[in-house]
Amino acid sequence: MPTILAIETSSELASCALLAGDHVISRSTSGVRTHSQAILPMVQELLREAGVKLADVDAIAFGAGPGSFTGVRTACGVAQGLAFGAGLPVLPLVTLAAMAEACRARTGALDVLAVLDARMNEVYWAQYRYQGGHWIEVSPPALCAPDALEPLAAEGLAACGNGFAVYPEAFAGKAFAAGAIGDILPHARELALLGVAALAAGLAVPAAQAQPLYLRNKVAYTSAERQVINAAKAGA
Repeated sequence: MPTILAIETSSELASCALLAGDHVISRSTSGVRTHSQAILPMVQELLREAGVKLADVDAIAFGAGPGSFTGVRTACGVAQGLAFGAGLPVLPLVTLAAMAEACRARTGALDVLAVLDARMNEVYWAQYRYQGGHWIEVSPPALCAPDALEPLAAEGLAACGNGFAVYPEAFAGKAFAAGAIGDILPHARELALLGVAALAAGLAVPAAQAQPLYLRNKVAYTSAERQVINAAKAGA
C-alpha cells in the first residue's frame, strides 16, 4: 500500500490526511480565511504523529476542484511546494469524487450524486457509480443553477453535499434529493483513499504540471459587461 499525503481546501473545511499502510489519520479545521495558514502546520503534525518523513511519501494528492477559486489554488500551491521540495509526484483529484466516497462509506450506496455549493446561486455536481473497486463518472463535473440539475436515473441513487442544504427550495419535491445527506463536504481523508487507485492508474503528474479544475470561467464582470448583461436581461 502506498503512502499518500492528501490536502483539501476547496470549501469552508480545510483538511489534510496521511494514508500509511492501511491506516488513515487526518486533521481538519473550518474557516475559509485561515486555510493557507492552517494547512501546513496540520501536515507537519500528521507526519510527526505517523513518524513519517515527507521524503518517504509516495505521492501528494490534493483536491483540484471544483470548489472555491482561492481554495483550490491554495491546495494546488501547497501540494506543489511540498512536492518540489521532496521530489514527489502529485495527484490532482476531483473534490466531488471524494464526496461520493464519503457518501458510500456512510450509506453503502454504489450510485452517488455529489452536489457542492458554488455560491452565486449555482452548484457544482457530478454523478458517480462505484464498480470494480473504483469510481466511474456517469456525469462529469459541471456547474449549473440548482433547479437546473438533472442527474441520470439510477436505482438506489444516493445524493450528498452541502448544495442540498444551501438551496433547499430549489431541490424541494425532486425525487433524487429525497434523503440527501447535506453535511458532506470534500475531505482529505477520502482523497488519500482515492489516491491509491489514481497512483496505480498512472495519474500522478510532476509538481509543475499540477493544475486546479475550474468550471466557472469568470466570477467578476466589469461595469461595462454588467451593463450589457442587464440590458440583455431587460430585453429578454
